[in-house]
Amino acid sequence: MKSLNPRFIFLLSLTVVSSSFGFYLPGLAPVSFCEEKSKGDAEECQTDIQLFVNRLDSVESVLPYEYDAFDFCKDTNERRPSENLGQVLFGERIETSPYKFSFKADKACVKVCTKSYDIGSSEDKLKLDFLKKGMELNYQHHWIVDNMPVTWCYIVEDGQKVCNPGFPIGCLVNQEGKPKDACVINVRETAFYTTLINIRVISIKHSNDENPTCEGAPMDIPADFKSNLKVTYTYSVTFKQNDDIRWASRWDYILVSMPHTNIQWFSIMNSLVIVLFLTGMVAMIMLRTLHKDIARYNQMDQITEEMNDSEAQEESGWKQVHGDVFRPPRMGMLLSVFLGQGTQVFIMTFITLFLACMGFLSPANRGALMTCAVVLWVLLGTPAGYVSARLYKTFGGENWKTNVLLTAFLCPGIVFVDFFMMNLILWVEGSSAAVPFGTLVAILALWFGISVPLTFVGAYFGFKKPGIEPPVRTNQIPRQIPQQSFFTKAMPGIIMGGILPFGCIFIQLFFILNSIWSHQMYYMFGFLFLVFIILVITCSEATVLLCYFHLCAEDYHWWWRSFLTSGFTAVYLFVYAVHYFFSKLQIIGAASTILYFGYTLIMVLIFFIFTGTIGFFSCFWFVNKIYSVLKVD
Repeated sequence: MKSLNPRFIFLLSLTVVSSSFGFYLPGLAPVSFCEEKSKGDAEECQTDIQLFVNRLDSVESVLPYEYDAFDFCKDTNERRPSENLGQVLFGERIETSPYKFSFKADKACVKVCTKSYDIGSSEDKLKLDFLKKGMELNYQHHWIVDNMPVTWCYIVEDGQKVCNPGFPIGCLVNQEGKPKDACVINVRETAFYTTLINIRVISIKHSNDENPTCEGAPMDIPADFKSNLKVTYTYSVTFKQNDDIRWASRWDYILVSMPHTNIQWFSIMNSLVIVLFLTGMVAMIMLRTLHKDIARYNQMDQITEEMNDSEAQEESGWKQVHGDVFRPPRMGMLLSVFLGQGTQVFIMTFITLFLACMGFLSPANRGALMTCAVVLWVLLGTPAGYVSARLYKTFGGENWKTNVLLTAFLCPGIVFVDFFMMNLILWVEGSSAAVPFGTLVAILALWFGISVPLTFVGAYFGFKKPGIEPPVRTNQIPRQIPQQSFFTKAMPGIIMGGILPFGCIFIQLFFILNSIWSHQMYYMFGFLFLVFIILVITCSEATVLLCYFHLCAEDYHWWWRSFLTSGFTAVYLFVYAVHYFFSKLQIIGAASTILYFGYTLIMVLIFFIFTGTIGFFSCFWFVNKIYSVLKVD
């Protein structure tokens, strides 16, 4: 095994950003650096450049670990900056590093520490084995300088430079001498960047650990621990001025190196084609077929006797069920609970993506996206309670206490139990992604102390309102549903209904899964917001189309079907996640596999109630609209 860590050489190229008047987003204002602080500008510039280290992760394992979990050099005066809720939930554990340097103060081969491993010490053997395991699984360092990630930039086959956040702690050469991962790239020519700071990391086996010269062959760690071993960590600093990079564009080198923009536009065009197709279908139904139906239904006396029976039945199909179309559904309690939670998730998603598009939740604001989503979910308990209670009352329900409790606890409870079980696995494995007990208590306090009372408030106002009155009366005796063809039965319609919405999002879904599991940076929130709008339109139109076809077939059981038709998109999401796991990831180990599918189930559940709610309210509006303009004797 070859370690990339024994020696670090930092080639820094910093530009002092002059003070300017303007407004900056929180945490995004430029920091000025200067050689020496004077009394006059003590508050305007900094001399020391702080390098922070974050948790280490791998594409071959779902288990991230803190920097201190590995036997690296540690800061003697270690400090941990305060982390927001999103950072804690994502397993970020930021701390100061032992690599110290000041602005424009060059350093050459400064020794940080020497790690000694005694062959007779079981503790040293465990430390070395854990370090070698990290190299074998290609665990990545994540360093931060001036709120910028240190990225690993290398040239791929087509000559394009690709930059990824993080760089490997080492690499593996197997028994056959075949290099793996970072060993494929010449370690002598591996460079890492933070835009204003260029960092060069190489591996050196020092001949003199007390007075290192930073010259020699690459440091290697044998697979078999048969003799005592010493690993010396050093670093060098050289400052060079570079006037080509401005502070406002310092993220550009990362974004430009990601060859995803063309694919994103292809995704948008693909989604727009689907939307235009569905819009055309809906327009044809609304403006031609449906308009013609309503005109003929309201002037039945003008229908000629020459019309045969089959044509008359086809023309008057959906009118025949006017006395049953608003008959309350079975399990109306559960449906109303899902719709209340779906409304909460829909509003939360819309506001979060909108703020992300405005730049408030950029990658520079670490953990801001998750923090915003959680806080919004907590504060949006009122619309969830209101929608659930109002619809439950419309369905004729009377057990309002059960409805309120289920709205407040059913879906959040399922998510929390799943999350807690995954957290137990992380605790057992000693991963940094394990949420601390205090944070779990804080999440429960937000849930029980804010979200639940707000849900009760919303339900109170929802039950005070009268139920939504249907435009037509409901018959006392249910109408018999005629024999249905294969395509108008419930399951084929539900399965087909989720295909088109999934087709609009599957390319964007690939980048989202890459961001979560392959630790790639996600920044294209404009594309994501546009895809979100397209998804809402597609779910609505696909559900309305299928709802109309089923009503024409005189099947009036549309309540649950409208929810499940668009909600079935979540099933395709799960199937795609399984495909992604086996085809794109190299995750090994039972714990990582369980964690992957455990967290995936949480995403699938949230997506299910989100898309199902969109389909239901679209169909609810459609059915109310067409029957409200129908004259019924």
